[in-house]
Amino acid sequence: MKLFNLIKNFRDDESGAVTVDWVVLTAAIVGLGLAVLTTVGGGVETLAGKIQTNLNTATVTDWTAN
Repeated sequence: MKLFNLIKNFRDDESGAVTVDWVVLTAAIVGLGLAVLTTVGGGVETLAGKIQTNLNTATVTDWTAN
């Protein structure tokens, strides 16, 4: 009888199911983050390159020298 109660308690225990839910949720969030990074990454690199070009070609005028 004791063995049957042990097996029944093990079968009815759902604490592991919550862990699986959190693992799946975390994996979905990480996957979404990677998808966003892949989608936006190229545009950010292009924009950063344009900003770098503008900063390298910019000139600074000293208005106090006049």
